[in-house]
Amino acid sequence: MALKDRPNPQPKGLIAQRAAAEEVAAAALAFIAGDGERLVRFLGETGLSPANLRQAAARRDFGAGVLAFLIADEPLLLAFAEEQKLDPRHVVGAHDILAPPVDPDATVRRS
Repeated sequence: MALKDRPNPQPKGLIAQRAAAEEVAAAALAFIAGDGERLVRFLGETGLSPANLRQAAARRDFGAGVLAFLIADEPLLLAFAEEQKLDPRHVVGAHDILAPPVDPDATVRRS
């Protein structure tokens, strides 16, 4: 599964890239859940519990959080990428698609 480095400006391309990025995030969650120690650490770092994990997973930003967890731990990222036969840069790219950088100039300031 190859993700492009930059999103396609065409809406159809963006939808396909987001879907591919969500597939990477779902595989990352399965990878994390497949090992008890990884899962305990993930839950601890995110403040989630097994009881509310499913509800959290339904949130639009959940996949970005899962990928951020992997990216923050290089050995874990490399292990996931190897298992999935992905270039680690594609995992980072998937994260960037799911959580694009915020433009501080575009934020609304409240008085």
